[in-house]
Amino acid sequence: MVTKETDERFMRRCIQIARNGLLKAKPNPSVGAVIVDAGGRIIGEGYTSAFGGPHAEVNAFASVRPEDETLLPGATIYVSLEPCSHWGKTPPCCDLIIRKGVHRVVCGCVDPYAKVQGRGIKRIREAGIEVTVGILEKECIESNKRFFVFNTHRRPYILLKWAQSADGFIDDHCRPARFSTPFTQMLTHKLRAENDAILVGRTTVERDNPQLTVREWTGRDPLRIVLTHDKTVAEAFGRSLGEGWKVFGDIDETLDWLYNNGRQSLIVEGGAATINSFIARGLWDEIRVETAPKIVGDGTKAPKIPDGAVEKCRDVFDGNSIAYYKRLINLSFRKNG
Repeated sequence: MVTKETDERFMRRCIQIARNGLLKAKPNPSVGAVIVDAGGRIIGEGYTSAFGGPHAEVNAFASVRPEDETLLPGATIYVSLEPCSHWGKTPPCCDLIIRKGVHRVVCGCVDPYAKVQGRGIKRIREAGIEVTVGILEKECIESNKRFFVFNTHRRPYILLKWAQSADGFIDDHCRPARFSTPFTQMLTHKLRAENDAILVGRTTVERDNPQLTVREWTGRDPLRIVLTHDKTVAEAFGRSLGEGWKVFGDIDETLDWLYNNGRQSLIVEGGAATINSFIARGLWDEIRVETAPKIVGDGTKAPKIPDGAVEKCRDVFDGNSIAYYKRLINLSFRKNG
């Protein structure tokens, strides 16, 4: 007998294995798929390959042993995101599911991409296969939050990040100060590897000369962006920075370029005026604040956590605390499924 608890257990497994494709699947979402026979045994698993390669459903069916193929008519396939219904670099996954003739499909959430948005679910149902939608929906959306924001708000997912002293300053008497530990710096580089672009203000570049790379982690460096409102010097300033950097004159220009060039996520790392300009516009989805147990007495005040930010959790590393805040927005497309 199928229960909600059973569905949630296998959907959690989908979310878990989807993390394996997080870095290489971009700009595709990283999806997990699990095939379970009528007796509750997992007979196949897969996650999204590197961009251009097979999707999670294809890899899951490919992992089924030949002797278990006869179990597919009674099986259920769990997928953390609605199976695609269009031709891209690979064929539609909904057609594969229909050909395999499984008994049931369970989707965590509906795909917000304009070419899908419930069409995969519709085609599978029209083929006579039972489809359940919305199992661990919030968790499935969270696992592909960048993809969802990009396709629903037509802008990159925006993460604001800063480090501060215990008395709320981001520098020491307006001079650069290091508040991160070697371990939390490594976490910062991990975060950079997971996102497409990183932005700082011109003053931060001139004063701190940041590298903004992933040198303490594995992965690609994000595109490095400098925001300067002085457009008369922007072009020359951009040439002086070299390859891997871009300079923009305002926030709208920046976000439009990122969206039109398929960059799904942006870290805004400083300084205070730059971060506050995003907060003032309501342009943020997540905030991470690292606080060191250090008193500096004076300097540039750290940005204020905006209204509507909900603290998810707080971790402590080497004496430094990192608070994680989330903006509560509804990204569900379940009504279309």
